Amino acid sequence: MEFTISNKDGKSKARAGLLRTDHGDIQTPIFMPVGTGGSVKGVHQRELKEEIQAPVILGNTYHLYLRPGNDVLRKAGGLHKFINWDGAILTDSGGYQVFSLSEIRKIKEEGAVFQSHIDGSKHIFSPENNVETQRIIGADIIMALDECTPYPCDYNYARKSLDLTHRWLDRGIKKFYETEPLYGHNQAYFPIVQGSVYKDLRKESAEFIAGKGMDGNAIGGLSVGEPAEEMYAMTDIVTDILPESKPRYLMGVGTPVNILESIALGVDMFDCVMPTRNGRNGMLFTSEGIINIKNVKWKEDFSSLDPNVNSFVDIQYSKAYLRHLIISNEMLGAQIATIHNLAFYLWLVKTAREKIVTGEFSTWKNQMVKKLSERL
Repeated sequence: MEFTISNKDGKSKARAGLLRTDHGDIQTPIFMPVGTGGSVKGVHQRELKEEIQAPVILGNTYHLYLRPGNDVLRKAGGLHKFINWDGAILTDSGGYQVFSLSEIRKIKEEGAVFQSHIDGSKHIFSPENNVETQRIIGADIIMALDECTPYPCDYNYARKSLDLTHRWLDRGIKKFYETEPLYGHNQAYFPIVQGSVYKDLRKESAEFIAGKGMDGNAIGGLSVGEPAEEMYAMTDIVTDILPESKPRYLMGVGTPVNILESIALGVDMFDCVMPTRNGRNGMLFTSEGIINIKNVKWKEDFSSLDPNVNSFVDIQYSKAYLRHLIISNEMLGAQIATIHNLAFYLWLVKTAREKIVTGEFSTWKNQMVKKLSERL
């Protein structure tokens, strides 16, 4: 995997880059649609590629490990072939999902012991078998197993958790270098910075991870309930330390405003379920603000969903029609709203990149943040 930076913004840490993978090039900043179990809900792979123009999507190791399972994925030739996707894929290690199963999991030195949310069966993710599972899945970018701490989090717990995550990372890197890709394409292994909202822990973790010299680095444990100002402060500290020459991935973030502010802090890669989950429930993100399409004010509004996004992807439906579909519980409504939201997110990061290249990013970002925070 190769990463090059072509342009930098003169008034922030924003940068435009190119990430080369064996499944295609990714222009950064980039938003990655979340396809947890091998599917971006309600969206065909053709639509992801041709309409939404997503060069990379996510899969989740926890969910894919449980269903369809390693045996099926190995026999299929990996996730790319299983889902008929020829773009890049990134897989989360499943650490966040295990974290969310607080009632049915236990964290210990060996790894994370958890019960399946499907049938209650017991499993363990160790740093080593997690690498093996992600080799079987075959993603272009795979993540280190970490512990994601909750918010709020006691300092002593955050300290112990960080030390454990670092020990797991050393074991994971060792296993990564002891194993080979299974399907003829290269895989990159990203460590994850943790440390809750404690500046000294974030700094220590960023320095530890920067020293590993991996192909890219991630920032985890944010967007878990802390105020946005805390998230930005921690991100700012970390991006000052992580090497400029490597891509930086802020995991699970977030709102359009979160993304723009984090691009300004030097982040290159993002993912979040918000555009798909909120779209299914009738919330639209647009270049002018947020729309609850269920509101009666849209009942006779025959204008397009968003002219800016329509110039990026051909979604020729009116607000009135989409409102009708959503309140009628027609499946097509959820599909259109999801495609629109994903197209908006991809339009947003593409436009951010263009503004970085032309030197207009900071001015444009400040204007957009005001608009994107409004409810229409």
